[in-house]
Amino acid sequence: MTTIETTAISVDLPQALDERWSRLPGIQVDGTRLTIDPAEYFFRFESNTWLVADWQLVTDQLLGAQETTESAVEQMALQFIKEHAASTSDAALVLRTAYEVYAYLFREEHLAGLGLPQITADHLRMLREAATLMALNKVELDGRISNVGPCWFFPAATSVVFDLDDEMGGILDEVYHGGWFNEHRRIESIKAHAALGGRLVHGCQSVPDQSGGVVAPYGASMNTFCDDLAEFKAGWIEQVYAHRVTPAA
Repeated sequence: MTTIETTAISVDLPQALDERWSRLPGIQVDGTRLTIDPAEYFFRFESNTWLVADWQLVTDQLLGAQETTESAVEQMALQFIKEHAASTSDAALVLRTAYEVYAYLFREEHLAGLGLPQITADHLRMLREAATLMALNKVELDGRISNVGPCWFFPAATSVVFDLDDEMGGILDEVYHGGWFNEHRRIESIKAHAALGGRLVHGCQSVPDQSGGVVAPYGASMNTFCDDLAEFKAGWIEQVYAHRVTPAA
């Protein structure tokens, strides 16, 4: 693991997170207060800056915008990022922004259209919490993964924190990256992720294989991204699963 020196990340979120997040190294949850020790939490932490835009501005100017034959939604998001996003070293701001993004993307009105009756409002809460933490992951323009933590590997992390079995973890992952298969959700995702300075990219194919998701800047090299992830993925996933709680006999 490589890491730069940094102080603990601490943030107050609008709602309390599940206390079981503390099962993962470097995380402490105290009600709405979340504290992360980067040296313990991340597998790789080489950058303490992120690109963010004001969520209220995204809500006011972008979420309701309609693409046209002259301007695709991706172009609109890229232009918005160019005009309104700024670099920050305030990880708490990144987490607060991410919470708003995923509270919007995983809102309960989507349940009826998922086609997955086993997914409940509580599962959407799990998605919101995990995706919020994933916002601290980072990919550079050259495609190198500079920050990666346990939540990159969504089924593994949720199995540890929420005691999900492999089947349910995989189903939850399908909901997470289902925006690739539902155009309405994909468009929502592109617009909302402008608040986090990029677009959500995924390393998986049609089924969850724990190649993860990250908000990457437009223009980042996906070839380098995939190669970098493939080199280390198996070892990182094994470390996440090592914190799984075995039920008492």
